[in-house]
Amino acid sequence: MDNTWSLLSSTMRGVDAPARLRAGTISRVAAFSRPYRAHLSVFGVLTVIGAVLAVSTPLLAGEVVNTIVDRQDTRMVVILALVIAAVACVDAAVGLAERWQSARIGEGLIYDLRRAVFEHVQRMPVAFFHRTRTGALVSRLNNDVIGAQRTFTATLSGLVTNSVQLILAVAVMVTLSWQITALALVLLPVFVVPARRIARRMAHLQREAARLNSGMTTQMTERFSASGATLVKLLGDPRAEAVEFGQHAAQVRDVGVRTAMLTRWFMTTLTLVSALALALVYGLGGWLALGGALDAGTVVAMALLLTRLYTPLTALANLRVDIMAALVSFERIFEVLDLEPGITEHPDARRVPAGAVSVELRHVRFAYPPAEQVSLASLEEVATLDTREGEQVLHGIDFRVPAGRTVALVGASGAGKSTIASLVPRLYDVDTGSVRLAGVDVRELSFASLRETVGVVAQDGHLFHDTIRENLAYANRDATEDEIYAALGRARLGSLVASLPDGLDTVVGDRGYRLSGGERQRLTIARLLLAQPRVVVLDEATAHLDAESEAAVAAALADALDGRTALIIAHRLSTIRAADQILVVDGGTIVERGTHQELLDAGGRYADLYRTQFAESEPAA
Repeated sequence: MDNTWSLLSSTMRGVDAPARLRAGTISRVAAFSRPYRAHLSVFGVLTVIGAVLAVSTPLLAGEVVNTIVDRQDTRMVVILALVIAAVACVDAAVGLAERWQSARIGEGLIYDLRRAVFEHVQRMPVAFFHRTRTGALVSRLNNDVIGAQRTFTATLSGLVTNSVQLILAVAVMVTLSWQITALALVLLPVFVVPARRIARRMAHLQREAARLNSGMTTQMTERFSASGATLVKLLGDPRAEAVEFGQHAAQVRDVGVRTAMLTRWFMTTLTLVSALALALVYGLGGWLALGGALDAGTVVAMALLLTRLYTPLTALANLRVDIMAALVSFERIFEVLDLEPGITEHPDARRVPAGAVSVELRHVRFAYPPAEQVSLASLEEVATLDTREGEQVLHGIDFRVPAGRTVALVGASGAGKSTIASLVPRLYDVDTGSVRLAGVDVRELSFASLRETVGVVAQDGHLFHDTIRENLAYANRDATEDEIYAALGRARLGSLVASLPDGLDTVVGDRGYRLSGGERQRLTIARLLLAQPRVVVLDEATAHLDAESEAAVAAALADALDGRTALIIAHRLSTIRAADQILVVDGGTIVERGTHQELLDAGGRYADLYRTQFAESEPAA
């Protein structure tokens, strides 16, 4: 039964395998397996030994039957029984050793592949993550890695075991009785054809089940996230949600029932075919034995060897699709590894010079990279990538933030403010011109030095589903508890954290939703203070906050910006009136620059924005 199910599974895995692989795939697979050459050699030897033992058992059983029929010495029967027991013990030991080697190779390969993909993905630019579906990317680290691992465990083991077992079984069976061997081979198509046909139908059901499960999982993932659950509470209908989920679940149930019945039909058919073949072997063997052409023990041995013949033959017939399915998983992994990061570290990367740091943009022009440079169609889950070139969004941006000073960027949504801010920590590279820190082009600086120098607080600062301590220590792993509390105090969160039952070990929840908006933002500011950057970029850091939260965050920001070079993006002009210089961005260009009062006196775009926001509230302020 287990062999039958393995046969069906292997056939299903290969149904969708392509006919061709990319050139070099096999050589790259061999390169990944190189560290495991010794384990693979031992694994191969153990597999051969196991195959030999599997074929020897039917021969020993036949000898026992002959000894009993011929009424030979009782001692011989006992000896043969002990030999069979010894073979079984050795076979068990070999099986355990083979499994150990298989696990070492398979799990080691999974570790190597996952780490290689994870490290490579970490080097990808943010544009890659903006386009990629997270589930598709995670699938490469899970499903495809496990599929690739089968190459060195199930597929490799099956190739060696089935080949050796088949050769030995055929050789022994021909030696014992060529007539029965010929009959067994004639019946082979009756055994194989049902497996191939039913497996195709089974594969279709498996694909349908995967599609339906994906839809059900997507609904659960979106509704169970903090933001999704909130939206359902506010606008959704729980009964309608339950009905929709029930429909998905019912479809999965129905496919499961059909799969179970088809599997049962498959196993029943193959069991029946095997029983009929066994009956023919006993019939022909018995007739030859009664005629004196065979011994009774030989008939029993041939019947037992029959299973060592059909299963390997059928498995080897499906070997190509097994190998192709496993190699396709490798190819999908290599597809990710072959995607160039786009933003790379200079071979002779420098550190940001010591001391206060200025920020300067010189003649910067920028367009977001096209999809083909930063993404894969399979990761976006589309048929083809968008081939349109990105339109230029920045047109000759020039400004300088002197060390220790503050410059603010204002303008309408889509003007290019956040794009400018993303160029400073080198989330993107400029097309022409340069971005400079302390006079050095950011493309000449090391990534580590950039991370140490530039700190960013966005309007929706991300927090991991972890404790307050871990979220803060992410910025500085060497921070002491006193330093963490000091940062919380400067961010106006010290009393709040002290009042929590678990203190620093309080879990903040998905994206920090257990905290209020102002508390989340102040926690990201505390994280910034622990990082101690010399340049701070604030991208709408007080947006979407109420007046009280905004005041608390503003006070925390004032402490965070003290003595640091700052680039502030703000929609609320009240937050940037004290900036040393204000730049008005419109359509990817700087149309005005000056202090708050200078821009008001000029009566231009800034004055219009200011009057729109504060004309009525200015006396109260």
